[in-house]
Amino acid sequence: MARTPHDYDDIPGTFVFDAERSREGYGINMFCMSLMKEENRKAFKANEAEYLKKFNLTPEQAEAILKRDYNRMLELGGNIYFTAKLGATDGHSFQHLAALMTGSTQQDYASMMLAGGRSVEGNRSRSGKDKAAKGSNKSKSKSKAKPKSAKRK
Repeated sequence: MARTPHDYDDIPGTFVFDAERSREGYGINMFCMSLMKEENRKAFKANEAEYLKKFNLTPEQAEAILKRDYNRMLELGGNIYFTAKLGATDGHSFQHLAALMTGSTQQDYASMMLAGGRSVEGNRSRSGKDKAAKGSNKSKSKSKAKPKSAKRK
């Protein structure tokens, strides 16, 4: 079943984890959560494809997991905090995963984050990139109401 279009679907490089993605990715996320137990990590590493059969995964989801295609896992409903458990099972830090997902080196990713993160330029919703952010009203109205007195007589 195709996803219902949302106004936030056009944010470059972003898959918003909404209710629809949560339902779609239930199998991915339950698989990842299973990796919290040592016996499950061992079973998975012993035969990854066989272990995945325990979960209700689509062929695309299983393929993304086996290929360690984290961006695809997110697109198919994986939650970043759950999928990080797969990375940890493979011995990778979250910084390693983030660098991999952004197409940069770990050092470049760390430097970008230490410098304040990714620029918003080119990374906003395409349909709203020229709109002012909510709450930043250029013509702020000045209240003419007088402040209430602290003491009343």
